[in-house]
Amino acid sequence: MEHFFKLKERGTNVRTEMIAGMTTFMTMAYILAVNPNILGAAGMDTGAVFTATALASALASFCMALLTNMPFVLSAGMGLNAYFAYTVVLGMGYSWQVALAAVFVEGIIFIALSLTNVREAIFNAIPATLKIAVSVGIGLFICFIGLQNAKIVVDSPTLVGLFRFKASLADGTFSSAGMSALLALIGTLITALLVVKNVKGNILLGILATWLLGIICQLTGLYVPNPQAGFYSVIPSALVSMPASIAPTFLKMDFSAPLLDFIVIIFAFLFVDIFDTLGTLIGCASKADMLDTDGKLPKIRGALLADSIGTTAGACLGTSTITTFVESSSGIAEGGRTGLTAVVSGALFLLALFLSPLFLTIPAFATAPALIVVGFFMMQQVAKIDWNNQLLAIPAFICITAMVFMYSISEGIAFGIISYTALHAACGKARAVTPLMYVLALVFILKYVLI
Repeated sequence: MEHFFKLKERGTNVRTEMIAGMTTFMTMAYILAVNPNILGAAGMDTGAVFTATALASALASFCMALLTNMPFVLSAGMGLNAYFAYTVVLGMGYSWQVALAAVFVEGIIFIALSLTNVREAIFNAIPATLKIAVSVGIGLFICFIGLQNAKIVVDSPTLVGLFRFKASLADGTFSSAGMSALLALIGTLITALLVVKNVKGNILLGILATWLLGIICQLTGLYVPNPQAGFYSVIPSALVSMPASIAPTFLKMDFSAPLLDFIVIIFAFLFVDIFDTLGTLIGCASKADMLDTDGKLPKIRGALLADSIGTTAGACLGTSTITTFVESSSGIAEGGRTGLTAVVSGALFLLALFLSPLFLTIPAFATAPALIVVGFFMMQQVAKIDWNNQLLAIPAFICITAMVFMYSISEGIAFGIISYTALHAACGKARAVTPLMYVLALVFILKYVLI
């Protein structure tokens, strides 16, 4: 294991990698519950989607470990699964079989782009300042996701606002929604204390401690599950179950859609996946100090290929686009530096097939503190931006804010690249920008105009 994963060379050990892998899995295990629900709205068999998601996640994570020896974990991308179900199927009226075919073709195109260095060239073309901004933006983005998952931040007349604890006491929802938000806040303090005390495995311990508090609260009646409102029991009803068959979704792709419409669907999947993946790799690699002195990521081709293989295999099995998860940063924050982290997470995805009642019981309020604290870790990269150089700092700021307020990694990258190239050109520094950056800026502009 030492020889294959080069643990000592990366400054890590088996115990650290095991904790990192478990932490990453715990923070992203929600996808096993969410993805079947989303794709189920498109008419897909939810049991088959659960099995397909677990299998595709494990396969892609193993590929990441074998091809790159990096601690990145993959699963069905949030946002892309919603586009699959609510836009392509329910909005455009295509069958889920056609949508799966589009994902399959996207995966094949991605494999070709990865092997021909196109995606690697895009990664390398992004300036160092924007790469730092992407890392910071992702940190704030996943912190925001954690706050939303725990219902600490909710919809309000001002778009978002703090959960109203007093109002929940009055309308009788405190025992579910209120306790969920309160437990997440307590869990964040517990995790923060473990971080300050430099306790090994602090994020994973924070998740488990918050979950245990939730179990105690449910047993004492302080927390009352309300499935209709999205608050579920935190006590597993069983430990072992047999995985559902993937027969209802396996190799069910349908390529009969009109060519032009099919191309539009593929392009939408392709575009978002390219820049979500690149953004995630930039953010997580920056956090792990894996970028070289030129801001390049060694073995990025393997990382992109693992993503592509996962997407292609996922379509065959019956799930939406597989992509690198930003939650990988939680394992990196625990010290994960090699592919062993990805192997551990992948193995847990396989184990989840037989222990689904246990893993699906991990509450959002228990994983939210992990995402919030990881956001803090990634925010530290902001000090590396030269704020005295406005020509570089303003596009970085735009990238960060767009990523959070537009709720999209790819939108943050898009606005960062457009503003970077436009400002350089307007300030007479056009030659300081690579030709590929101009191409990317034009592509992003055309995307907003045409789609």
